[in-house]
Amino acid sequence: MSLLEMKVPSPGESISEVEIAAWLVSEGDYVEKDQAIAEVDSDKATLELPAEESGTIQFKAEEGDVVQVGQVVCVIDTSAKAPETAVVTAPVTEAKKEVKEAAIIEKETAKPEPIKSTYATGVPSPAAAKIMSENNVQVGQVSGTGKDGRILKSDVLNALSGGIEMPSTDSWSGSREVSREKLSMLRRKIAERLVSVKNETAMLTTFNEIDMKPIMDLRKKYKEAFAKKHEVNLGFMSFFTKAVTEALQIYPSVNAQIDGKEIILHEYADIGIAVSSPKGLMVPVVRNAESMSLAEIEREIKRLAIKARDGKITPDEMTGGTFTITNGGVFGSMLSTPIINPPQSAILGMHNIVERPVAIGGQVEIRPIMYLALSYDHRIIDGKESVSFLVKVKEMLENPDKMIFGSKDPKEILLGL
Repeated sequence: MSLLEMKVPSPGESISEVEIAAWLVSEGDYVEKDQAIAEVDSDKATLELPAEESGTIQFKAEEGDVVQVGQVVCVIDTSAKAPETAVVTAPVTEAKKEVKEAAIIEKETAKPEPIKSTYATGVPSPAAAKIMSENNVQVGQVSGTGKDGRILKSDVLNALSGGIEMPSTDSWSGSREVSREKLSMLRRKIAERLVSVKNETAMLTTFNEIDMKPIMDLRKKYKEAFAKKHEVNLGFMSFFTKAVTEALQIYPSVNAQIDGKEIILHEYADIGIAVSSPKGLMVPVVRNAESMSLAEIEREIKRLAIKARDGKITPDEMTGGTFTITNGGVFGSMLSTPIINPPQSAILGMHNIVERPVAIGGQVEIRPIMYLALSYDHRIIDGKESVSFLVKVKEMLENPDKMIFGSKDPKEILLGL
């Protein structure tokens, strides 16, 4: 017998411990090399743990255990043989068919082995819980097939595709069921950081509105040619990122942060883009966005968003941002006060686009309007700078030429002003 001890690798700098969020295989299973065998939560991200070699697996840690980086969490018997897969090559005779059908009936009528009852029994995984919440599915309506009866994403999808009988509104008196779930290490860390922001910063929010018609007209005119040339769609986020990086050059304190008794000013703009993932909100960082074109920004945002959605984003890709943009509008938010992402000093909140009556040249017109919110740390950013920064972002979005020629109007450049 040849045993390979699998230890927890370091997910990133300054991370010393992780939590076993879920085992993706069962005790004694045969696993292939590089197969994902577990999900581990750190205080920055959720990562998959791949098998280092092929063989049968034995666990040394349970789901929910907090383990140190470098600790052994499972053992793989690399001398074990892969299970043989039966292959039928000869035609099946009628007699064999009858035997096979009888075996299937016996298997279907056989009583299933009782599931070991643990804290995981009947508890949905994070992905399963999200789908259940979106479709108003209760825990009692889905049977879990995961380890010890845990409800998996596939269990919910199978139940929905098979049809779930919902309670009648005439006879149903409502549910009184409650359930408890342990907060993941990532969620606990987010909670600590958000509370510290409220307690340790002088956070204020300033608002403005943008007429999105110029951007929408430009996007409508060029989106097909843009997608054909650059092989990526032209979205709103690249315009906002470009406008922000231009405004940050004019108001550098918005791109700064406090370190003790000093202010750190950045000559670059690493823009965090908040994206939704099955594990919650994540903020991957677009490095040196100030030097990127719209196409480069769109490609990088797409790459990072896919990695976040698939749970493959690394902690290094989510650290070191100097400014953050969050878009609550995709969920229908009209207006909000986004909270600063420490140690940054400001965050820009985008919202939904709604047609509103506005005064244009003395006439009332219907325009697509978006409300913007800039939350900032008043310890380092004055009210004048915050308002002026947001006005500059508004000006460039309502006059897209300014993003092409920088913060100045093309006519000003022509006249040398």
